Amino acid sequence: MSTAITLVRLRWALTLAALRKSVWQTVAYVLSAIFAAGTIIGTGILAWFVGMLPPSTMDSDGYPFNILGPGGIVNMVAVLVGATITVFIGLIQLMMLGEGSTMSPRKFALYGIADRNLQFGLLLSGLSGLPAITGVISLMLWSLAYRAMGPAVVIAELVAAPLAVITMMSISKMLIALSTTLVTSKRGKSTFYIVIVLLFVVICQLPNILVNSGIAFGLDPSAWSATAAVMAWTPFGAVFQLPFDVLSGAWLPALARIAILVVAWVVCFAVCTWCLRREHLTVGVAGQSATVKGVGAFSWMPDSTSGAISARVLTYLKRDPRQVMIFAMPVLFIIIFAFQAHGIHAIVWQSMIWCGWFMSIVESNGLAYDGRGFTMEVIAGVRGWADRLGRVRVYVGIMVVYMALLYVGCIVIVGVTAGRWAQPDDLIIGLFFLAVGLGVGFSSLGVAEITSCVLMYPVASMDKPFSSPQGRAMAQGFFPFVYMLGSMLLMLPTGIAAIVLLVIHAGIVGWLVIIPVALANGIGVLALGTWLGGKLLEARILSIVSTLDSFASLQK
Repeated sequence: MSTAITLVRLRWALTLAALRKSVWQTVAYVLSAIFAAGTIIGTGILAWFVGMLPPSTMDSDGYPFNILGPGGIVNMVAVLVGATITVFIGLIQLMMLGEGSTMSPRKFALYGIADRNLQFGLLLSGLSGLPAITGVISLMLWSLAYRAMGPAVVIAELVAAPLAVITMMSISKMLIALSTTLVTSKRGKSTFYIVIVLLFVVICQLPNILVNSGIAFGLDPSAWSATAAVMAWTPFGAVFQLPFDVLSGAWLPALARIAILVVAWVVCFAVCTWCLRREHLTVGVAGQSATVKGVGAFSWMPDSTSGAISARVLTYLKRDPRQVMIFAMPVLFIIIFAFQAHGIHAIVWQSMIWCGWFMSIVESNGLAYDGRGFTMEVIAGVRGWADRLGRVRVYVGIMVVYMALLYVGCIVIVGVTAGRWAQPDDLIIGLFFLAVGLGVGFSSLGVAEITSCVLMYPVASMDKPFSSPQGRAMAQGFFPFVYMLGSMLLMLPTGIAAIVLLVIHAGIVGWLVIIPVALANGIGVLALGTWLGGKLLEARILSIVSTLDSFASLQK
């Protein structure tokens, strides 16, 4: 136990050290604390109003409709939502946080700590973090929803709250341990990382797809009830059924569900310990060597300093799963919006604006992804404008080709959903959204060339895309908003022009006028961002190298 307590103290010592070192980390942590407080307050308010509901009511046919009782609507929703949150948190941990690089088991290999003690300490340190504390308090406040059911049910929910968080943390730790231990090849990690991120986005959009497509309303309520009954006997939903077992006096099922939770904890802990032991035995094993022929992009890029930068950036993009994933998102956006369009073609077309907006989000922290490789560029004396120009050349090329292909794809989708070939009006509207999407993309890229020199945050290493360096989670939740907000604000001239043309009822002419305006707006912001980014890079180059060196030390 002393080892576990020491690891908990170490975790908070590292967190406080990161806050003292960086003002931005402090700001991000304060925002996280505000979000946590909002979650707690919101859960308490929702629980209070749910507790005011009547135990039952009459449906439209005059039959009693169970609300608060066992098997009622609140019981069903609590189990289904709780199970979904458990799975969702596992995916979030896997995708955004991963294996903490600072509190990684590999960091403690030299200290001779027993695997079980080390794993227990890491689990306990995770349970002492802000997210876990927020979860426990929120679930405890959810007991207010059960206040009309009696004190025994409220006490059962208070006991179930920490059990639920322990289950979520145990499952998350097991998923992370399995992903980092079993997926070892670079290609496997790349594929697995992309699949997990895309799966996360699909799950986030699934409720909207089900509701907007009408599928959710077409399902029989008994199907939801049966699903909840099944989930209540799994580790994902068992803990959320406990208060209702106490309400109905089903003590034997309640004990059985607690046993399911305990078994799940033991299995997760055993799997994590096995992964830790396996990593000790296999670390350092040589991987499969690859033979590279030629010099790749260096052979056809411009024979200049900026051309060499472009070739290096393009080579990184092809091999880095952390960055290449973002280029799969636009296709997913279009597919998701197509399912929710209901014949409204503008919904499909406007997805191109979102695609342009998100396409440069990785470049907004591009130097952190370069890592210590950027040091060689500094030693070579590369000018700031040459670096920015080289990076912009690659992203602009990708953006133009990609958006053109998306334009063709949207034409096909619109034609299929309308049951006819695309008409001239469809093509003009599509060109409008293509131009605005490119304008937003260029504007975003210009802002990214500035923020990547100033607002950097640690990223996972290329070999361990699921790891999480100390301070990454807080900064990653805050810094990208500066890039996203700035890129949209700088497109205000296009927005103002669109409003004016809409007011004067310009019609199809207005669509055509916006095309050059949006492109000029985006290109202007891109040119300004490239120039200013080059100036900032030269002014802060030593500080950037020092920052990247500290980031690299967190990835070990």
